Amino acid sequence: MGFRIPSWSYDPPYPGYWGPVTSTLNFCEEDYYGTPYAAEIVNTLTNLMFAFLAIKGIFNYPMQLVDELSMIYTTCLMCYATFSYSRSRLYAFTLAMGLISLALFISLFHHYLQDSAFHQRAYAVLTVTVVARSLYVMEFTLRPSLRNNEEAFKLQHRKSMTADQIDLSRSDDRRNTRILNTMWLMIAVGLTSFVSGFGIWQLDNIYCSKLRTWRREIGLPWAIVLEGHGWW
Repeated sequence: MGFRIPSWSYDPPYPGYWGPVTSTLNFCEEDYYGTPYAAEIVNTLTNLMFAFLAIKGIFNYPMQLVDELSMIYTTCLMCYATFSYSRSRLYAFTLAMGLISLALFISLFHHYLQDSAFHQRAYAVLTVTVVARSLYVMEFTLRPSLRNNEEAFKLQHRKSMTADQIDLSRSDDRRNTRILNTMWLMIAVGLTSFVSGFGIWQLDNIYCSKLRTWRREIGLPWAIVLEGHGWW
């Protein structure tokens, strides 16, 4: 008899306390297998800040909409912040009205279709737009602006600058470079996190049946490692 890591098996699914499943979307994590009060236990534990929504949804359709559309609304806010930078008030107001209209259209059309694929595509397009605009602003607006301001200041005050002022100017140059480098690092970390989560999500969708089989063979709590929904 070979050595086996201590574990306990998955329980049969309980009847859900929150009522029948009305969500149009279900993930690879099995439903109500540990308690009738949590549809997806691992997803609940990894989202403690949103514990109530995680416990009650996303198997309730209204809560599914809250979960999905909040992603759209947050990305629209980010879109407004990036595209309204250094723009007039009229432009910012027009952009805000346009984004509100877009968010309303996505909400209504998503509810009409009840197809999560539409939501995923809309979210992906908005996210790519925000990232592309952020990179453009950093490299074609912020960096040239900082460089031009520094050069103009040095040309104007080069002869009258003291040694301390020269050191201070060089310190400002280094600070501005550090700020831009930090922004690039934040973008790299964010993109890595997003791509990793997307990759785990796809693996969860493609190999769901195999993952469920492996989880039941391994047993709890070790099978939590294979609960992709809890990771992404």
